[in-house]
Amino acid sequence: MADLDDVKEGKNFAAEIPMEVRASAIRGANALDWGMQDRLSRIFQAGSGHTVMLAFDHGYFQGPATGLERLDLSIRPLIPYTDVLMCTRGGLRATIPTDSRKPVVLRCSGGMSVLTELSNELVAVDIEDAIRVNAAAITTNVYIGAEYEHQSLANLVKLIDTGNRYGIPTMAVTGVGKNMARDARYFGLATRICAEIGAQIVKSYFVDDGFEKVCAGCPVPIVIAGGKKLPEMEALQMAYHAIDQGAAGVDMGRNIFQSDCPIGMIEAVRAVVHGGEKPEKAIEIYSSAKAALH
Repeated sequence: MADLDDVKEGKNFAAEIPMEVRASAIRGANALDWGMQDRLSRIFQAGSGHTVMLAFDHGYFQGPATGLERLDLSIRPLIPYTDVLMCTRGGLRATIPTDSRKPVVLRCSGGMSVLTELSNELVAVDIEDAIRVNAAAITTNVYIGAEYEHQSLANLVKLIDTGNRYGIPTMAVTGVGKNMARDARYFGLATRICAEIGAQIVKSYFVDDGFEKVCAGCPVPIVIAGGKKLPEMEALQMAYHAIDQGAAGVDMGRNIFQSDCPIGMIEAVRAVVHGGEKPEKAIEIYSSAKAALH
């Protein structure tokens, strides 16, 4: 029991100083509860307000994709250089050491493969398991305009509602089918739907024409997908233009772990996303690291 002797009355209330109310630096987060804001602040770095996510969840529908045959060999060396790990619970538990101290965006959808219709997903992780692995956020795909659009939106609603219950943000990933448009009109529609439903982060693709309107029309942070493997300079240019036009970060996988110098590439991406370096300068970081390998 606290000692009740010599209890002194408080005197220093600083009544002349108004109570400071700080707005969240993360877009759309002001109305969120403390735990939700805390998890988002682990994803988006305080200095830049941006994030570099390392995506290696591809195996949940692609199997052992190139560069991800051995997560312990390809991904573990990259952990110190990323802000966030985006992965499946199986990959996390089997290969990622618990002392990595990196926040996890947990892939919570599944139920299909590259041999079937990709939009036919289900929620494949219970919220209690997301809590067990201390996920900073949970994520699922949304396929606007695809055959199973309604089902994918229902999956997103389920994740958002359960995530809100426990203070865990949800990232909606705008999946795109083979025959679907990849333009600003489509991504403007898809990202806004995700945000209106309640997603706290949206992952989208960068487009050369009109991406700034996609970001402006989405009231929560957008992070861009890296997509297919590009030449390193092109990937850095994409990251630079995305950040310059309003994206809050990148979620790259193949453009990092399929690079011939993954550590150099992720360091170059960080220079663009957090340091504002132009691609012509950032590529020197990659080239120096590559040269040091030989």
